[in-house]
Amino acid sequence: MSKGPKVGLHGPEKTKGSVRPPGLEIHLSPLCSVPKPEGARRLAPKAEAPELWQPRQKDTEPGSQAHRTRFMWPRRQAPTRWASLSQRLGKKVTCITVGHAEEKLWTTRADGRVRTRFHPTCPQPPYTVHQMFSETLDKYGDLRAIGFKRQGTWEHISYSQYYLLARKAAKGFLKTWKDLPHLKAVVIYGEAPPEKTASVYTMEELMQLGDELPEEALDSIINAQQPNQCCVLVYTSGTTGSPKGVMLSQDNITWTARYSSQAGNIKPAEVQQEVVVSYLPLSHIAAQIYDLWTGIQWGAQVCFAEPDALKGSLVNTLREVEPTSHMGVPRVWEKFMEQIQAVAAQSGFIRRKMLLWAMSVTLEQNLTCPGSDLKPFTARLADYLVLAKVRQALGFARCQKSFYGAAPMTAETQHFFLGLNMPLYAGYGLSETSGPHFMSSPCSYRLHSSGKVVPGCLAKLVNEDAEGIGEICLWGRTIFMGYLNMEDKTREAIDAEGWLHTGDMGRLDTDGFLYITGRLKELLITAGGENVPPVPIEEAVKMELPIVSNAMLIGDQRKFLSMLLTLKCVLDPDTSEPTDSLTEPAVAFCQRVGSKATTVSEIVGTKDEAVYQAIEQGIQRVNKNAAARPYRIQKWAILQRDFSISGGELGPTMKVKRLTVLDKYKDIIDSFYQEQKK
Repeated sequence: MSKGPKVGLHGPEKTKGSVRPPGLEIHLSPLCSVPKPEGARRLAPKAEAPELWQPRQKDTEPGSQAHRTRFMWPRRQAPTRWASLSQRLGKKVTCITVGHAEEKLWTTRADGRVRTRFHPTCPQPPYTVHQMFSETLDKYGDLRAIGFKRQGTWEHISYSQYYLLARKAAKGFLKTWKDLPHLKAVVIYGEAPPEKTASVYTMEELMQLGDELPEEALDSIINAQQPNQCCVLVYTSGTTGSPKGVMLSQDNITWTARYSSQAGNIKPAEVQQEVVVSYLPLSHIAAQIYDLWTGIQWGAQVCFAEPDALKGSLVNTLREVEPTSHMGVPRVWEKFMEQIQAVAAQSGFIRRKMLLWAMSVTLEQNLTCPGSDLKPFTARLADYLVLAKVRQALGFARCQKSFYGAAPMTAETQHFFLGLNMPLYAGYGLSETSGPHFMSSPCSYRLHSSGKVVPGCLAKLVNEDAEGIGEICLWGRTIFMGYLNMEDKTREAIDAEGWLHTGDMGRLDTDGFLYITGRLKELLITAGGENVPPVPIEEAVKMELPIVSNAMLIGDQRKFLSMLLTLKCVLDPDTSEPTDSLTEPAVAFCQRVGSKATTVSEIVGTKDEAVYQAIEQGIQRVNKNAAARPYRIQKWAILQRDFSISGGELGPTMKVKRLTVLDKYKDIIDSFYQEQKK
C-alpha cells in the first residue's frame, strides 16, 4: 500500500464555478479484474485508449475481488490528470471512487462519509448544495426564484432574497438545536396557536430566532460541510415493507440536479428561465429534485400551488402560472384526462366530434413519426383549431416538456396525451438514486420506455431470461450513501462492487432504452412453479376495460391466477376520497354494453349482468394473448371501493401496496380458491 499521505476531499479550494479538491486519491477497478455477474450486460464506454503511464506496482492488490490501483496527484495537477485519465482509460475503467482510504462506498451513520463515485463520463469535481446556491446567486441573483399566493395574490422573491431567507431560517434552527438537544421545537406553518407555549414557534418567530446568532456561527458550519456527507434524509414510501431512511449526500443532490436535469432538456435561465409548479409532497424525492434542487441549479422560477392542489385547484394554478415544464405522477395525468373526457361528454355533438378528429389525427402522426417537426397540414390544422385551446384550458399553453415517474403509466393515458400533442416523458429512478437515473426528453423518447441512462451513470441487467429481462442494477454519482442505521438492508441493496440492486425487472432495447416489466419481489410464483410478472397482465386488463381503475393480479403459491378489480369513480372534491359515483367514461362504458348503472354499488350490489359479462369478455381477450395457460386469469371480483391512500391500498406516489391489499381483501381472495377445492 502507498506510504504517502492519504489526501481526501478536505479543504476544497474554490475556483470560479466549481470546487477543486487539494489532492485526489483515485481507486480504479479495471474491467478485467471485476467479476461479471451471470447474465450481466454493462453499459460502459467502449473506445480503445493507450496507456499513458503505469501505476506504481506497490500500490496494487492483484487477486482481490475488486483489484484497486492508487494514483496520488498533486493539488495543482489533479484536474488536468483526471481529465486525461477520463479520456484515455475509457475502456479499462468501470468504477472510480475518490476519498479517504477508510471511507467505503456506503455508510449507515448520519455523520458518516462515503467515497465519491467517478466514471470517465462523469469526472466533475463534487461540490456542496451551498456552493451550488452560491453559484446561482452570482448568475441569477435578480431573477424570480419562488412564487406563492398570499390572500389570493401572487407574490415573488428573487434568488438574492431566497438566499437571505434561507440563512435566517438556518440560524433559527441552529438556535433551537442549542436549546433542545433532543426535541428541537414545534414550528407551525400558518396561523399562530391561540396560547403561547414553550418551544412552539410560528414560521415568523423561527426566522427571528436566528437574529440572536452571528453570521459567523452559520458560516463555520457551512464551511465544514463536505460533498460526501449526508445532506438529505428521504424515507421510502413503504410499498414493499417498512419505510427506510435514505441518506443522500451533498454530491448526490448537486450532481443529480445538474446532470439528470440536463438529460431531461431542462434549460439554464440564461437560455430560458424554466417555470414550474410545485404541488407534490416535498418529502418525496421526485418533488425535491425537480422543484427544489434543479430549480436552484438552473435558476428556475418555482411557483407553489395551493394546499388543496390535488383536490381540484391545481388546474387554476397552472392556468395562472403557465409552466414551461411539468412533472406529475401517473394518477395526476389520469385525473387531467378524466376531466377532459368529462367536459367532452357534456359538450355538443360538433365540439365532441372536432376533439375526437383532432386527437385521432395527431395521435396517428405522433405514433408514425415521433419527434418529427415536419407535420402534415391536417395535423397542424387540428392543433391550431382544437388542441392548442385544450392545452391552454389545462394551463399548458407554454409547456414544452411534460414528465412522469414514480409509478407505471397506462398505455391509454400515454396515447391520450399524444393525441393532445403532449408526449409524456418518463424518468426512472428511486429514492436510492436521488431521483432519475434514466430519462426521456424531446431528444430521447420512445413510447412506453423509461428513457436512456443519464450520461455519467451506468446500468446493467443481472440474470437475464430468454426474453432479455433481468434485474436492473445501477451505479454512479446518483447512488445513495446507505439506509440510516440499517446496515443489513444497505448490504442487501448495494453489492461489493458498489452496484445498487433495484429489485425492479426490465429489459434494454438495442438503442439503450429501458422498459420496466415489474418488481422482482412482486413476481408471482404459482404452485406449479411458473414465474408470472403481474404488471403486463394488469396493464392489459386496464387497456381492454376502460371502466377499470385498478387491477391487481393474485397467484403467488396458488394453483391459478385471479384478479381484484376496482372501477373508475368520481373523487370527493374536498377529501380526494373515492365516491360511489362512476366517472363519465365509466358511465359511457356501461351504456355501451347495455347497462344503466351510474354507481359502483349498483354494479356490485346487483352483479349487473351487462357489466359483468363485458368484463368477463375483456378478460378472455387478455387470456387469448397469454403466453401459456398458467398466465390466464381464471377468477376475478369487483371491489366496492376504489383503492386510495387513506384506505391503505396506495402509497404516497399512488403505487399499489400489494401486501396491504392481500391482507385487507383476504376473505375475497380465499373464496376464489375455496370454490376450486369443492
